[in-house]
Formats: sequence, structure tokens, C-alpha cells
Amino acid sequence: MQSVQRSRSAPSRFARDLFDGLPDRYDRLAEILSFGQNRRWRAAMVDAVVRASPSPGQVLDVATGTAGVALMLADRTAATITGVDLTEQMLRRGRQRVQQSAYADRIGLVVGKAEQLPFPGACFDALTFTYLLRYVANPGATLSELTRVLRPGGVMASLEFAVPPNPVVRLSWHLYTRGVLPIAGFATGGRSWASVGRFLGPSITQHYRAYPVDWTVRAWQDAGMESVDVRRMSVGGGLVMWGRKRGE
Repeated sequence: MQSVQRSRSAPSRFARDLFDGLPDRYDRLAEILSFGQNRRWRAAMVDAVVRASPSPGQVLDVATGTAGVALMLADRTAATITGVDLTEQMLRRGRQRVQQSAYADRIGLVVGKAEQLPFPGACFDALTFTYLLRYVANPGATLSELTRVLRPGGVMASLEFAVPPNPVVRLSWHLYTRGVLPIAGFATGGRSWASVGRFLGPSITQHYRAYPVDWTVRAWQDAGMESVDVRRMSVGGGLVMWGRKRGE
């Protein structure tokens, strides 16, 4: 619980410390520890951008990490992708992956905070963010900042972990995140991933106690988004949201 308290009191510093030791194995271990669901969830989020009409020309991927979503966006659209992340170590690994891909001419990665994006207003046609809102001090203000850089009519889509609503499934989820995940993290990724495993379950639970899904939908709307929709995936362990900025 101490790590959860640190994440709430100094979220940016905590996120940098947490993810600094993860880049080399991040993508492989994320798939293993999510039972292979992470890529499926990401694909569902990217679907919202792919469906956008007209097709986006400029897409921003916030909390891009090692550029997994940015690469997926480049593979499934013709857009130019900008990825932004707080952690330089993750971006370094992301740049390596981009250079090894066929999309190096369409993906750029920069250091930046979601709460204060280094871009002018209304400059992106679409925006994605992944596993972000638990690492910011004010989710509502952050959503407003994300909406600021989106053009009117532009699509925003997100992926977050979630607490399963079904009581039986929630009990199994609780046992997995508190018991199995820290051990599995240590066995496959060492101390860094053991720390993530210990932090993840309590962090998700505390976040949704403070900011339930209904609150998050309203926060998207208050930030200037409309037609906000929610899709719970994998019996509620993943939450994909999408909407369109008002004012087209």
C-alpha cells in the first residue's frame, strides 16, 4: 500500500521510478502477465481510430512507453504518429523498435507529460492513451489537456486496467493480482517486475474507488468529448473508451 500512496502523492516521479527498470522486457512480460490480453485490448482501442472518418493524418499516442501502440497505429493507418512519454528509458527502447520497423519515417517519439503536453491546441486528428490515469494527480484536468490538442471532431480512445464488476470474477482477479502476479513478475522479470506486480492490483482498486467508470465518462464529457462509449473486455479486466471532440 505504501507504493500506492507514493503514486498518489507524487505520480510523475513514481511513474518514472517504476518504469525505469522495465524497458528491455516490457512488451513480452506485459503479454505474459496479462494472459495475452494486452495486445487484444490495444487492438480494440486502435479500432476506434481506424474507424474514424475522415481517416486521421496526425495521431498522438500518450504514455507511448516502448511504442507498442504507436507501431500498431502506423501498421493499421496511414497517419503520422507522435508518441509522448514521461520515461526516457522506455522511449529509448521505443526508438529502437521504431528504427527496426517499416514505419520509422512516420513515427516520432518525444519526452513529455500528459498533464502539460508540448503541443499547440487542436493539432491532432486522433489521440490514444494507455494505462495513464492512475499515474496523474488530477485525471479530470489531464483529460482536459488531452482534449485541448485534439481537433474538433477528432477521436480520442483509451485503454485502462479495470476491476471486474462480477463479484465471483472480482474475487479471482483479487487473488491473482495480490498473490500470483507479484510472484510471476519476479520469476519472469526480476525485482522490477515484482514491484509492478505488488503495486498493480491495489493501485487499480484504489483508482476506481476514487474515480469510478461513470465518473470517468462524465470527465470525458466535461473535457469536451461527446458520444463517449465504454467496452469492458476480458470479463472486466480491461476497459476501452472512445469518443469524439465536440465542435466539428
